[in-house]
Amino acid sequence: MQQTRRRIRRPLALAVAGALALATLATASATLPGPAPASAGPAPAAPGDAQLGPCRIATALGVQMSEGLPTAPGYVRSTGRVRALNLMIDFPDAEGEGTAMSRFREFFPKTSDWFRVSSYGRLTYQPETPLSEWLRMPMPFASYGIERGSPYEPGYRKLVEDIVKAADPEVDFSAYDLVNVLVTPNAGPSALDTVLSVTFSGNEDAPYADGVPLSNTSFVYSRQDDGSGSYDETGYRVLPHENGHVFGLPDLYTVDGGGTVGHWDIMSEDWGANNDLLGWHKWKLGWLDNDQVRCASTTGASEYVLTPLAVAGGPKLAFVPLSERSGYAVEVRTREGNDEAVCEPGVLVYRVESDVDTGHGPISVSDSDRESGGCTRRPNVHAELSDAPFRPGESFTDRANGIRISVVKEEGDGSFRVRVTRS
Repeated sequence: MQQTRRRIRRPLALAVAGALALATLATASATLPGPAPASAGPAPAAPGDAQLGPCRIATALGVQMSEGLPTAPGYVRSTGRVRALNLMIDFPDAEGEGTAMSRFREFFPKTSDWFRVSSYGRLTYQPETPLSEWLRMPMPFASYGIERGSPYEPGYRKLVEDIVKAADPEVDFSAYDLVNVLVTPNAGPSALDTVLSVTFSGNEDAPYADGVPLSNTSFVYSRQDDGSGSYDETGYRVLPHENGHVFGLPDLYTVDGGGTVGHWDIMSEDWGANNDLLGWHKWKLGWLDNDQVRCASTTGASEYVLTPLAVAGGPKLAFVPLSERSGYAVEVRTREGNDEAVCEPGVLVYRVESDVDTGHGPISVSDSDRESGGCTRRPNVHAELSDAPFRPGESFTDRANGIRISVVKEEGDGSFRVRVTRS
């Protein structure tokens, strides 16, 4: 039986953990359950791709949002056209400031553009607003009792029930792949104090409307604005982060903050400078083909030329399996595409573990220059890991497992040659 998905959210400056579980809800348009939608991911191995087998670390049963392959069923497909229903809601005690469409434009078209760039055009994210006005809830915001870390019952049960009742006469929920609820920013506390934004994803006990489960729904509350003047450029990024969960990706920060991955993946830091997804996630989502992945599973030395992750085409990812549940990923990161905050391009090395829950560090980046303080002073970026990539002449070593990953040289076209040695 599929496990309840949990979401952990925190302001970048604060360490916060919260657990939310979905429960069955009878709505105005509830019907018998239908089949869960299939999830996109890496294509099944073709006969010529047998060498990738050891690198497809398996999804661990009972783990929330496992990093393994393939992604568990029930999440939204991550390739092709995805229709996103956007509902802007307000409350009697927190009436929407400005128009509902101005709230929508805080996130679009930037969110759609972000997914287009990150997926190399493989995901067409289509936001739709069948209701262009604020959808007024019947009760004051405080009456729902929604708090950071509060369970789905009873606050969210009542809120979702009211959203469906208010929207159902004019909205066909069955026409959409996911739902974004964009709450008026003046409802609830500032995101500097408490981050309420949350996603319910991949849960078979989700509420139903128009015969389909609302099993992949993101809620975005107040603005994550630190006063640095960057909100207009980066404030939208909370939504692609939350939507990352509807595609099955876990939180990469922990209760200690962004110290395990830093700004190298939007599932780690979503508040501040723009950043992309890790190559492992792009393979997991089906945005990288199998022939763009190299599997270093045999003993001895192997060399690979990897092209920058931000540039379409070419080999992108080398993986060094350690077990059926873990391994090291190797990729090239440069200041291009969604990676505008990269201050030291080079070869990024990180460990992936499929048996670690979301929010507990399923991925950890190896820092090539520990305790350096990093190479950036941009606001809301974990500086220490900003200079994590390895440069030519530098190596990562895991003596316990007999692994050495060396950067041999940087090619003239921006690609890097790496050598993986297994003893």
